[in-house]
Amino acid sequence: MKDLLTQALSDFNDWRRMWPDDADDPLIQASMGAAPAVMNELSERLKGNFPFHSPFYAGQMLKPPHPVAWAAYALAASINPNNHALDGGPPTSEMEKEVIRELGTLFGFPSALGHLTSSGTIANLEALWIASKCVPGKVVAFSSDAHYTHQRMCEVLGLTYVILDDIRDVVMRPDIGTLVVTLGTTGLGRVEPLHDILPFCKENGIRIHADGAYGGFFKLLGGDAWDVLGEVDSFVVDPHKHGMQPYGCGCVLFKDPAVGRFYKHDSPYTYFSSDELHLGEISLECSRAGAAAAALWATMKVLPFERDRGLGQILSACRDAAVALASRLEASGRFDILEAPQLDIVAYLPRTSRPLASAISAASDSIFEQGMSAGAQGIWVSKYRVPTRRIAALRPGLIADSEFTTVLRSVMMKPSHLTYVDQIAQRLIDIEFDALG
Repeated sequence: MKDLLTQALSDFNDWRRMWPDDADDPLIQASMGAAPAVMNELSERLKGNFPFHSPFYAGQMLKPPHPVAWAAYALAASINPNNHALDGGPPTSEMEKEVIRELGTLFGFPSALGHLTSSGTIANLEALWIASKCVPGKVVAFSSDAHYTHQRMCEVLGLTYVILDDIRDVVMRPDIGTLVVTLGTTGLGRVEPLHDILPFCKENGIRIHADGAYGGFFKLLGGDAWDVLGEVDSFVVDPHKHGMQPYGCGCVLFKDPAVGRFYKHDSPYTYFSSDELHLGEISLECSRAGAAAAALWATMKVLPFERDRGLGQILSACRDAAVALASRLEASGRFDILEAPQLDIVAYLPRTSRPLASAISAASDSIFEQGMSAGAQGIWVSKYRVPTRRIAALRPGLIADSEFTTVLRSVMMKPSHLTYVDQIAQRLIDIEFDALG
């Protein structure tokens, strides 16, 4: 892949040689003397990261970009296009529009208005902002498992919100104007039952925003909630998660293109180079990296959005890895599974000799720390804090000596996790803790 990038850069530089290069500027040249030492120092400091690329890293939601994605990003970043106005990046703006059309088709919005964002947080902010314009003065509702960004963004926008134990509880709240349905919660990868609540919301004029920032691309594999996704009002997905893109690359889509009227604004020095749509005219963000659009466009070309090949194959492998890990850990007799994985996240708790919530937390802490400290033989997982009442059904006789219990969580979002799942499970099983005899 390095050779591929080198060749692409060589071809690209043939075009760049047509114009003077500011790298020849004496002020820039004067700063280059320190560059080798600085880059060596940077290389050393970057070694302080965890091995995110390794299949034995199954901790947080950190999926290495596809090699084509980072190569395309690096190539485009060498000219640093800005996808705000068309004159800031004509080719990458067109690539972004092509990507949006492809994503709209995938998620059931063939006429969608949308654009890439710097993150899922900003994408959700825009969706809630548009919702507040469409149903002004109404309450926003989301479940207790929704990402915390919804509460924060409601506070930023000055919107009243309510947190539901279950999205189906919306039927008991006549003041709700917008319901956020999470398709792939970031804690457990739970897909909330959009199909169950959709008819009630449509009948009662409740706007639905689907947050698929984490799980959205699992639409490729199908299922009840995914089958009705095209009927929601807005949708968010993060290509920098399962779309295998570098950070940051989010996306927001609106089913009704007419909501673009809420973005309408003017600028004294942009939007003059073309009568075509400038992406800044339908975005809250101004400057955005054209390199992100180039990377997603290129990845989409080599890894098509299809169920049985391309991205669908990768997602299937990730989900299979999660199911396999849950099965192996439970079969070992040393762990219980918090709930069957729906996507590619597994939460599990050690079986401890003492029937105390605090003992489970202590064992989880110990496994977490031992795995991280074992070097090349280690296993990197994450911790997840859950209300103790949620695990009581798994442990009859559990003494709830703390309100919350710490369990372990593995995000199996790399296709290589399926290849290594037996070794991942065994490394966890082999870690010593105060286990049930």
